[in-house]
Amino acid sequence: MSERWRGGRAAIALAIAALSSAALADTGAGIPQPLPGAEPGDAARGRAIVANRQVGLCLLCHTGPIAEERFQGNLASDLRGAGQRWTAAQLRLRIVDASRINPLTIMPSYYKTEGLTGVAASHAGKTILTAQQVEDVVAWLQTLKDNTP
Repeated sequence: MSERWRGGRAAIALAIAALSSAALADTGAGIPQPLPGAEPGDAARGRAIVANRQVGLCLLCHTGPIAEERFQGNLASDLRGAGQRWTAAQLRLRIVDASRINPLTIMPSYYKTEGLTGVAASHAGKTILTAQQVEDVVAWLQTLKDNTP
């Protein structure tokens, strides 16, 4: 790999980190604005992200109203009623970096690149989800107003 390419990758990683720090400032109640560069979230795409065991792995720990997916987790909160319990800003913060709410959480920081440990070299400087994917998941979770299984 050329030095120019390495330098370009480093610059991109620094830009993402700077953008993340500035744009993800929370008010204590969540991240009030959509993530930079993202369009309004699409609930159907958000549901697909949560259901996809290769993308977010949400159902490893959570259970939710996705009947076609068997073997859902029970380590974390049920996603049913998420849109009733939390605002979009609060959900966005939980997805971006749940450790800001609970420093002992085992939930991954889906849109954080700095201050992480144990990250494989191939994933360093990268987020798990894109800004758009975060907004899509928030949009879907906001539709979940009913707690009934």
